[in-house]
Amino acid sequence: MEFKIELKKIFKKHQINLSDEQCESFEKYYNLLIEWNKKFNLTSITERDEVILKHFLDSCVTIMMINDNSYIIDIGAGAGFPSIPLKILNPTLKLVLVDSVNKKITFLNEIIKQLNLKNTIAIHERIEDIAHKEIYREKFDYVVSRAVASLNTLSEYALPFLKLDGIFLAYKSFDVESEINNSKNAIALLGGKLENIIIKNLENLSRKIVVIKKINLTQKLYPRSKNKPRTNPL
Repeated sequence: MEFKIELKKIFKKHQINLSDEQCESFEKYYNLLIEWNKKFNLTSITERDEVILKHFLDSCVTIMMINDNSYIIDIGAGAGFPSIPLKILNPTLKLVLVDSVNKKITFLNEIIKQLNLKNTIAIHERIEDIAHKEIYREKFDYVVSRAVASLNTLSEYALPFLKLDGIFLAYKSFDVESEINNSKNAIALLGGKLENIIIKNLENLSRKIVVIKKINLTQKLYPRSKNKPRTNPL
């Protein structure tokens, strides 16, 4: 009960009112995260209020930017942030979660099962490989990512998945302006356009959401293979 009270209080401070059912899902998610974290290194953040703020609430700052029934891919999904909290808030979303680390996919499949999440799958594959599969390429309304990578690298991974007019929501927290300056050519080359930078202040955490819109098709060359988006970013 204490978890649910604190959860509701923190979310309500940021204009998100949770139902009892949503609270139950978040509590189950938290308990599984802590349990599995003893076996696998899923997160360094384990204290209750920190998880609520820095994982659950932080993931949900984009909820008002996402339309119902949207098809979303989470690249570098890790322990399921931001996509699983977004799904808890809006069950109409259809999710694909991708990560190259198999133990994280094992955990995500357990979360999907335990929370009974419909239209949600987790895939163990490298982003640069799955992006070239026709079933996924340029099929998504949104790409979301809290992955730790530079914006030009993330853009090369993300934009090939978006349909025209689709949106990439990149969760950033540091000196994103310099990243954007270094990414302008890459974003344009990949068919994107910087739309906005949205700042969300969550207690002592400042989150910046970089919003990139897909305005042109992405050349079939991208994303490049053999980890080139990271080792030699555009």
